[in-house]
Amino acid sequence: MNIIVADDERLAMENMLSLLRKLEPDAVIIGFTETDDVFEYIENNHVDIAFLDIEMGEYNGIELAKKCKDIAPYLNIIFVTGYSEYMIDAFRLHASGYLVKPVRSADLKAELDNLRHPPEYKPKCRVRIQTFGFFEVFVDSIPLKFTRTKCKECLAYLIDRRGARVTYAELAAVLWEDCAYDQAVQNNTQKIVSDLAKTLREMDLEKLIIRSRQDIAVDTTLVDCDYYAVLDGDMARLNTFMGEYMSNYSWAEFTVGELIRLKEEMKGGKSEWL
Repeated sequence: MNIIVADDERLAMENMLSLLRKLEPDAVIIGFTETDDVFEYIENNHVDIAFLDIEMGEYNGIELAKKCKDIAPYLNIIFVTGYSEYMIDAFRLHASGYLVKPVRSADLKAELDNLRHPPEYKPKCRVRIQTFGFFEVFVDSIPLKFTRTKCKECLAYLIDRRGARVTYAELAAVLWEDCAYDQAVQNNTQKIVSDLAKTLREMDLEKLIIRSRQDIAVDTTLVDCDYYAVLDGDMARLNTFMGEYMSNYSWAEFTVGELIRLKEEMKGGKSEWL
């Protein structure tokens, strides 16, 4: 769940952030003191709930809410104010809720439990894949230990292929790029795949890879991957890409070029790491 707090009083904003993080420890919670930053974030990211201060700089909360609704019609807007005079306007906007300062944790929880547009919760992915920089795999927030470096590279290549089926001959060409696909290389490739499957099975993740006699693939629905998120338009993840992708592996250079091109397009032609 993605939550934002907009309040031009930094102390009030920090207090709200603290309360929310205690109630929703797994949520992404971000605070803003400038309205332009609010608009930019909502335009580029999916947001479930926005807590808006009624009196905020050049905008009042009602005007701010109208513009936010134009950008994200199903955004849950909860007004936060020291006054009750705007309550009628808030309900005309079909706001999800209304909180009067100082905000109490119990009142905040009640609003979170009774949203106008409840978020569609998805089970939290146990597997987080980091591709920007060096390739790493985390299971339940702990780095996954591979029995062989080639097992890790095998999974990295499957992630790079984004669920496409990879023949064992193609996989062997990646893992042993200077070797002919003879019986010894075929046996070594099968050994790597078996060891990777065993490692995943020990973590109750055997469904992460899909195997047949001819090929192998990764189930992309079972991972939270920065690369995949960027391809889905996640600007926050895109900002973490600084020109390096799976730096462990030379074969990843083609995807680096694609990511650089994508970032330039989404950022208006500027490469921020240059």
